[in-house]
Parts: sequence; structure tokens; C-alpha cells
Amino acid sequence: MRLARALDEVAPLEDGRTRANEAYMSILLLSRVIVRLGNISPVPPEIIEGLFASDFAYLQDIYIRLNEDGYRLVETKCPSCGKRFELDWIADTGFTNDVAVK
Repeated sequence: MRLARALDEVAPLEDGRTRANEAYMSILLLSRVIVRLGNISPVPPEIIEGLFASDFAYLQDIYIRLNEDGYRLVETKCPSCGKRFELDWIADTGFTNDVAVK
């Protein structure tokens, strides 16, 4: 996931799906800022639509932390061993403007 630009928040407003249902803006916005999701890149809105609600909420939380709160630390766990640890999205990923969501 990368930091959002002004256009990322404005462009979905022009989409007819957002005009029909304002909640759809979150789907379009995440689709624009998520650079890669697993091996999927770019991430089309249809992929975001198919996420479980808990996964969608998790990605929304990351978006808010990065773009509104400026909070870069998040608790996560290793998928292999299950160990929990804190990750600095910017410093630990080596990106200056992008965050890897695996």
C-alpha cells in the first residue's frame, strides 16, 4: 500500500458506482492505493469487492493509520510461526512511499 495522493481521494467521486452507493468509494480508494496484494498487481476493484469483511476492515485500518493518523506502527504476526511483532510500515519495508501488504 502506498500513501494516498489527493487524486486518489477525488477520482472515485467521478465513478458511477460511487454515485449510486457512497460506500463503494472505499473499494475504489483501496484499489488505487494497494500496490500489490499477494501476487496480484495492480489490484482491481473486483478483488477488493471479494475480500472477507474482516480483511477489508483491516486494509481500511491500515489506510487510515498511514494517511490520516500518520501512525506507522502496526502489530502483526508471522504467517509461518505465529509469532506476534510490531512492524514500522515505512522503515521495516524499505519503502519511503509504499507499504507492502502480503
